[in-house]
Amino acid sequence: MENTRDKTLGGALISGQGPSGFVSLVGRPNVGKSTLLNSILGEKVAIVSHKPQTTRNRILGVYTSNKGQIVFLDTPGIHQPLHKLNEYMVDVALGTLKEVDVIVLLIDGTRGITQEDRLALDRVFSLGRDRPVVGVVNKIDLLKPEEKERRTNELQDQGPFTRVLALSALTGEGVNTLLDTLLSILPIGPYFYSPDTITDQPEEFWIAEIIREKIFLFTRQEVPYSTAVVVEEIKEKDGILVVEATIYVERPSQKGIVIGHKGQMLKKIGEAAREELERFMGIKVYLNLWVKVKEKWRKKEGALRELGYRRPPRVSH
Repeated sequence: MENTRDKTLGGALISGQGPSGFVSLVGRPNVGKSTLLNSILGEKVAIVSHKPQTTRNRILGVYTSNKGQIVFLDTPGIHQPLHKLNEYMVDVALGTLKEVDVIVLLIDGTRGITQEDRLALDRVFSLGRDRPVVGVVNKIDLLKPEEKERRTNELQDQGPFTRVLALSALTGEGVNTLLDTLLSILPIGPYFYSPDTITDQPEEFWIAEIIREKIFLFTRQEVPYSTAVVVEEIKEKDGILVVEATIYVERPSQKGIVIGHKGQMLKKIGEAAREELERFMGIKVYLNLWVKVKEKWRKKEGALRELGYRRPPRVSH
């Protein structure tokens, strides 16, 4: 892959008129919001896993074509919070509802309308009631035609949607229809980012997310949910990107699991993260990982802030 390091950084306002605006991707955990964003952009800007609650922060992704520009906000899943980290995640998701021009609410078509979907629907139609809401039935690649139609009708019955669509974020089927629908709703105005910008996330954040994704991939039960990653230092030396990062866990037993027997788990996590970083950035990466215990960090406001979990600034129109 070409060197895309500069493409991941925020761009400046550019001149030009067309449909443009902000769109929030919301729904319960694990409905495919991040997969959809990556599919739309053709680049991986949001980490994904089969485990729920992988996304913890608002991820901004910019889609620009000759038809217009859409600034997507991928959000954590809306759910009943169990501790401070969960509260932070839900607040981040709900906070976007009043900042955007259009809301896209996703459900998993293989499961139908769940109790968590109803919670998300309630929040969207109460907090974002003055915004157009597009409903999306995702994962239609796993549905028969009659199931797709039934799920679409079920979602349509849940509230005053502007439109309800069905698509597969994984295969791309129906994604262009969603983009055309959003561009038809968004106001005419200047583009907010330069055409080569795909996200405003700083390099440190994206690297930390890739490491955290590999922890979700290789560890189980409570361990991935109890981990946070902080990139301590990034420097380029002799054509190599040197990254120092710390993985925080809540208990000594979790530290042992992340490190593994003779360091094998930590090595596995590090190698997988390094390989993906090198593919994306087009540069050789040396990744040095440390594991530390920060007890009950998910339940403490101060610890959350120390580990980078701060409400993002409001998006500006």
